[in-house]
Amino acid sequence: MDKRVFAIIGLTLFLTTSSSGQDDFWSSGRPDGHAPISVMGEHYHKKGEVMISYRYMPMWMDGNLSSSNSISNEDVLQSYMVVPKTMSMNMHMLGIMYAPTNNITLMVMGNHVANSMNLSTRMGVDFTTTSSGIGDLSFSGLVKILNKNRQSIHANVGLSIPTGNIDQRDNTPMMDNAQLAYPMQVGSGTFDPFFGATYLGQSNRISWGFQSLFKARIGTNTEEYALGNKLNTVAWGAIKASEKFSFSTSISYYYLEEIKGADPDLNPAMMPLFSAINSGRNQLDIGLGSNFYMPNGALKNLRVGIEVKYPLLQAVNGVQMKTTLTGMIGLQYSIGHNVKHE
Repeated sequence: MDKRVFAIIGLTLFLTTSSSGQDDFWSSGRPDGHAPISVMGEHYHKKGEVMISYRYMPMWMDGNLSSSNSISNEDVLQSYMVVPKTMSMNMHMLGIMYAPTNNITLMVMGNHVANSMNLSTRMGVDFTTTSSGIGDLSFSGLVKILNKNRQSIHANVGLSIPTGNIDQRDNTPMMDNAQLAYPMQVGSGTFDPFFGATYLGQSNRISWGFQSLFKARIGTNTEEYALGNKLNTVAWGAIKASEKFSFSTSISYYYLEEIKGADPDLNPAMMPLFSAINSGRNQLDIGLGSNFYMPNGALKNLRVGIEVKYPLLQAVNGVQMKTTLTGMIGLQYSIGHNVKHE
């Protein structure tokens, strides 16, 4: 028999025997009781519980891709008048979760986005554009389906409200107060429902999970376009190193469709990111993270999470910027928190 089969059987037996502890229910009251900090809506609460969270996410992009291959700035400038060289995004997210019943947890999340992009013209003029503002606001519900044998399943259902601005402008060498590219806008401009499911599992020292969410765009926005539908899928595993620390790894995949329509203020011949053809991608990331949890004392139920994600694979439509690294650090504080989630 293949050695990999023995390995899978051995892992399954280990997880099964490790789960036969004193608790029958999946528990969030341990450092690995939450997913890596970048996974949203991955756990629910018992009736009356409240959790407040803050996350900070920086992301960096450097250079350009054509399909899955790197392309030089000089090659981009053969087809366009301007080439984007580097981009950074800084997002601050504030969320609140509240459970009106044992089976339903409600969540609201808002964010503030700040973008900066360095570009160069065909004539060799370097310049920078920036954008910032409140992003879209999301409301969601987590509906418990199962919590048995330290495994849990819940549904994720929500709606993103277009509170983010999609008319971000800045001065450029070509024009003052110019409309900025699609990735520089801080909102979608459309009402975007999303839905999916989350699975959680746990043994005495190990936890694992899987989540898949799909976001759809409804209609077009005031700038005559709609961002592409998006599928996010992530699987993770974590080990409880102590009563306060855990370490995790994750693999995440997202598929983003092309932009539908076009902003009439953007000249697609000016730069790649002005063209809706150059939108949509497949991306596979690997993540490494850690959670620090306070199970008692004055800071009881405070959790600090950190994660870094590196792209293993990027395949884009047309010509787009290349992601180099994404990070996230966050704080989560629960009120009325119980160890068991029955």
